Amino acid sequence: MLVAAAVCPHPPLLIPAAMGAAGLDAAGRPEAGPDRVVPGETGPAGPVPADAELRELRTCSIAAVVGLLAAGPGLLIVVGGAARSAVYAGHVTGSLRPFGIPAAAGSAESGGPALPLSLTVGAWLLDQAEEKRARRASQPARDRPRGGPGDESVGRPRHGHRGGASDGPGGGASDGPGGTVPWRRQFQAVASGLPPADCLRLGTELAGLAPRVALLAMGDASARKATGVHGAADPAAERYDAEVAAALAAADPGRLVALDPALDDELMVAGRAAWQVLAGAAAGASLRGRLRCAAAPYDVSYLVASWHRAAATPGRAALAD
Repeated sequence: MLVAAAVCPHPPLLIPAAMGAAGLDAAGRPEAGPDRVVPGETGPAGPVPADAELRELRTCSIAAVVGLLAAGPGLLIVVGGAARSAVYAGHVTGSLRPFGIPAAAGSAESGGPALPLSLTVGAWLLDQAEEKRARRASQPARDRPRGGPGDESVGRPRHGHRGGASDGPGGGASDGPGGTVPWRRQFQAVASGLPPADCLRLGTELAGLAPRVALLAMGDASARKATGVHGAADPAAERYDAEVAAALAAADPGRLVALDPALDDELMVAGRAAWQVLAGAAAGASLRGRLRCAAAPYDVSYLVASWHRAAATPGRAALAD
């Protein structure tokens, strides 16, 4: 049964090594910039630059995955588009070396099967979320973040354009209903051209793999504007991105199901199949959505969202870190 889901993008630049020093804080960890600037806004020095948008996108993505762990899943499945469908479990590794970036995720030393790009970035986000939770757990209780689900710091999305199954390393412990529980991870590659009906069936199957399943859907929205004049309007791409953002904000599987696969190539969308797998997994579930971030650095649209069960939305400590 699906208990929580998150949607994150998978550009290689989400991983700090791809940005060089611009992607790291003084300790070499991912950072969101000294002032946590909101992407897309105009400040005293002009529009927020793309590297600041990417830092904010990274921060929101890690926070979304921290929220997944806080939901107490027994199985966390990362779903992402690829050339063909495949299941990866146990010892897996992902690398950005094909993109000229010396970065890896997962069990880099295992020699196991290599993950496609979308799942490599997903594995990196999981690693970062686990590290973040471990750092927080090592803090004295009085220093840990506090707050409730209504805290505005986690309820307001960052807008970047026009407002608009087998055990393996990397499993860990999450906050289940009865306390800390062990969890395991699985990676599911989905053929990018998979028809909606097949995506829905796959999502239903994944949600049934364990009593408590969390799903991380990796996918990018339209990249067509990146092929034109920088900053120029593209009504078709903007309508598509706005529809996906609205569906994610409302936790509405039906609107994701309605996405037309014929637009994948036309609008250069890399997330449709993974989003429709999520729709299948969430069918019949009572979920609340939060759009965390909508940004378009380099004119490629990226969305970050969280879905949680309406009766048990994690509080600020889980969602806002």
